[in-house]
Amino acid sequence: MYLAFFSIVFSSFSAFAEQTCVQLPSAPSTTPTDRYTINSNGTALDNETGLMWQVCDFGQNYDVVSGTCTSTALQLNWQQALIAAKNSDYAGFSDWHVPNIKELASILEHSCVEPAINLAVFVSTQNDNYWTSTTAVSQIDHAWAYQFADGKNNLKAKTSDIFLRLVRYAK
Repeated sequence: MYLAFFSIVFSSFSAFAEQTCVQLPSAPSTTPTDRYTINSNGTALDNETGLMWQVCDFGQNYDVVSGTCTSTALQLNWQQALIAAKNSDYAGFSDWHVPNIKELASILEHSCVEPAINLAVFVSTQNDNYWTSTTAVSQIDHAWAYQFADGKNNLKAKTSDIFLRLVRYAK
């Protein structure tokens, strides 16, 4: 009986979990807000890498007045994600792509979890997997993804429906 009670109590807390970040002098932020130029068109330029990112998840729109993302984030399989990137004209740009594993890793905030990203820049990020364009070497029917709840990468079947954030080369 007590086990069931504690399971219910703790699972209800996880449904309302907020981002947790730990800032230590010996471990500074890996993606400080001042590294980015946040644009009114719903993009963020990473001044360190030269990559321009969608501030919102794929399928959402950026509301410049409220600084929030509207609509619903879409989950796509890997092939759909590649096609969506090729056909996207988000913010007036037509050269978006699905980030490779190193590009997506560059926006992980290692001092935070739930989600492991800078929420001042990427205002709408799910505690879930996001596609990369990087195919697994030993399993070509799988691609790498990052789980933004904790920032760990993992292999996902390309038929899986997961989230997407597009990127482009700005410089």
